Amino acid sequence: MSRRTIATLAALGAALCLAGPARAQDRAAQGTAPAATSAPASAPTAAGTSNSAANSAANSAADSALDERTAAVARTLRCPVCQGESIQASPSELAQQMRTLVKDRLRAGESPDQVRAYFVSKYGEWILLEPSMTGLNKLLYAFPVLLVIGGLAFVAMLVRRWTGTAASPPPSPPAP
Repeated sequence: MSRRTIATLAALGAALCLAGPARAQDRAAQGTAPAATSAPASAPTAAGTSNSAANSAANSAADSALDERTAAVARTLRCPVCQGESIQASPSELAQQMRTLVKDRLRAGESPDQVRAYFVSKYGEWILLEPSMTGLNKLLYAFPVLLVIGGLAFVAMLVRRWTGTAASPPPSPPAP
């Protein structure tokens, strides 16, 4: 398993462990379970502490999921400075700003496709590391396959010529 997966599972496990005591405190406050003691209003309660811990664990799990979605989108966008790398792998300042923008847009509720469409509207389809298969791009996807097929046909033709001349009998000498 990857480190991200392990970190996400650990955060979710911590959130579940911390949510258990918080639910017991909530039931005690509602009167469905007996409360052990009552604390003064000014003193922090265990429920408040565990609720804040549960909230921070839930927030870290949500942030972890957002970071994972951000990284997935960032891996599909080309860095305008490095050009051979995604904005996820690029150390440039512009790539960092673009990653922040991706994260902000995902946090605002946009889908990954909407975020990619935003960058395509600003930079053109060049910004995508894997352009869509539409229009002229279909020819670009098909060209390597056609080139390999053409090369194999050319080699087959040459092999037939070479084997065809070697298999035929040598020409007879001219008659005197």
